[in-house]
Amino acid sequence: MTAPVARSAHRVASRALDWLGRFHTLATFPAGTTAELADPDSTYKPLGETALVASLVLREGVAGPRQAHTARELLDFAWDQFRKGDLLYERQLRHPLMTDPLELYAHFARTGYRHTDLEQLLAQLHSLRSTHAAELLPNRRLAVANAARITGLVDHEDWPALSSATWLGATPEPWAIDWMTAYAVTHTVFHLTDWGASPGGLPAPLQAYLRTWLPVWVEVWREVAQWDLVGELLFVDACLDEPVCGAGPWEELAEVQRPDGLLPRDADPVPEDPVEAFTEHHHPTAVAVMAGTIALSRALNTPTPAR
Repeated sequence: MTAPVARSAHRVASRALDWLGRFHTLATFPAGTTAELADPDSTYKPLGETALVASLVLREGVAGPRQAHTARELLDFAWDQFRKGDLLYERQLRHPLMTDPLELYAHFARTGYRHTDLEQLLAQLHSLRSTHAAELLPNRRLAVANAARITGLVDHEDWPALSSATWLGATPEPWAIDWMTAYAVTHTVFHLTDWGASPGGLPAPLQAYLRTWLPVWVEVWREVAQWDLVGELLFVDACLDEPVCGAGPWEELAEVQRPDGLLPRDADPVPEDPVEAFTEHHHPTAVAVMAGTIALSRALNTPTPAR
């Protein structure tokens, strides 16, 4: 990975993390919120994304002291919002087949935040046939498997089988990809590599397929200014054993990023109202932090060979 990629990735990630640090309190649960969560996308989902971002920044250890401090503050804030894990425990207890409590908890467990009762409940649920028979999309099943791996649940997963069941695992005709499938592809890679920690977790045939077609897909979505998806695809590039997209897309991402650090979702105008801007553009800005952090980390560290 070239120095220009590292410079642009670092710039994008640092500014995006600063933006999250300034506006993260806009994702705050109203008083009296219960585990039922009538509207999970309004606060629950952004808080989970914030925790994921911060956990990866701290895991990779390539951020400066100020950015690392911001990441720790974000994790502490999200953990407090989840009542130090109690809300996740209550939600999992009431809805045993839901996977989101485990997936969100994994972001905290990765960096040392633990909840004993939730872990005991998760272990019990993980032993049930019902849990493993839950009907999930293949990339979602990978998400659960990776979250279980992070939290230390017994890992009996057949990773090659899970991988081959996905769209990406079929190494299909690349021109058939659509917007939703592209997001499924990115998350297949994220979960197989544990969000970029282990490039070797992505099987060699999928590495080769992505090295060929990922630059093409990046160019397609760059042309239509789908910056959220471009960010996710660049994150995928950083998860490969040999990143291939080069500095151009990163430099363009840096150009479209606003001076305050917000990364627009697409070419539509960004709302002037901070709450609306946060609601619409939190996700691409979070992706910018993660993609830039992993790209920078890859530039500074030797990857694990693909299997």
